[in-house]
Amino acid sequence: MSFDREEMARALAGHGRVARVVVAETAGSVPREVGASMLVWPGGQSGTIGGGALEFEAAKTALDVLETGADRVDRRPLGPGLGQCCGGAVTLLTEVWDATRLERVTDDVVARGPGEMPLAVRRVLNAARAEGRAPAPALVAGWMVEPVTKPVRELWIWGAGHVGRALVAVLSPLPDLSITWVDTAAERFPATVPEGVTQLVAANPADLVAHAPNEAEHLILTFSHALDLELCHRLLRHGFRFAGLIGSATKWARFRSRLRQLGHADAQIDRICCPIGQPELGKHPQAIAVGVAAGLLMPDNKSVTVKDTG
Repeated sequence: MSFDREEMARALAGHGRVARVVVAETAGSVPREVGASMLVWPGGQSGTIGGGALEFEAAKTALDVLETGADRVDRRPLGPGLGQCCGGAVTLLTEVWDATRLERVTDDVVARGPGEMPLAVRRVLNAARAEGRAPAPALVAGWMVEPVTKPVRELWIWGAGHVGRALVAVLSPLPDLSITWVDTAAERFPATVPEGVTQLVAANPADLVAHAPNEAEHLILTFSHALDLELCHRLLRHGFRFAGLIGSATKWARFRSRLRQLGHADAQIDRICCPIGQPELGKHPQAIAVGVAAGLLMPDNKSVTVKDTG
């Protein structure tokens, strides 16, 4: 987990000031790990620190912190007092964030706390810089240290139909994905597109393949088999980390034949994963989305391919 600067910027743009609650330390059995966080503002919140009574009480505290403007640290046992049976305890840091405070987050690591920065925190930051890696989120000598989120995976979703919408709903909350969503007309998208998702409209979406990073991942599920084929053709010429195509085994057999005719070798064609999903979950759009998302979250996109998605 890490500090999501872009998520914070969007929240501030919509609400002016927000409270951020982050799990700073844990002991024993707890619902979420160190670094898990949520944002709270009057009338709403986003993210989760584990739900239940803990989150309910933390949200109330966050609203109080917004009123007073003073950050605070609370240790909360998850026993009978909160009516939870986890048996552990969490330390929560609750902070007030506004645009001015966010402007000070300019490095790959955000460290803050009371008084002068402790030597232990300086050592963590120096070690991270020397080794070229982000430190794990932790409460160090009373200071919270967190890496700043940087999307590490570019995912392009081609098609805003039922499965495309289900996929975006499932995948958009994930902090390490940068999603670009493409279709032929604005009215094909839902009225509200999740925050952080880039929406692109093009009469011929295949023309946008040239703008995708070579290491991007792609899910092709448009309304048109002809467009699906053109996207596969252009992606094979352009380059990609992963490409998955929705459809049946029959559709893929036809596509393979057409792609060979377009000059692509079998070894290259085999890089495209078709069909996608997990058949045991069913063919409902949300079921397909869950299966595809599970595969994307596995190392090397394992468990994405299935025998038939219809």
